[in-house]
Amino acid sequence: MKKNMGSLDRSLRVIIALVITLLYYNEMIKGALGMVLLVLAIVFVLTSLVSFCPLYALFKLNTCKRD
Repeated sequence: MKKNMGSLDRSLRVIIALVITLLYYNEMIKGALGMVLLVLAIVFVLTSLVSFCPLYALFKLNTCKRD
């Protein structure tokens, strides 16, 4: 896998995942929507850790700075 996510994208995804998690555990979002958003938060964290987003690859986007 070739990296296709820049540091700003990765940081924003982690922040969004944290916000979703906090909202879920404070019961501001619940039910099916809460579970879907938690799964999305997990995906955001995982893609941030590996610096690769399959959707970016599908649409041929690359926000990673080139050396």
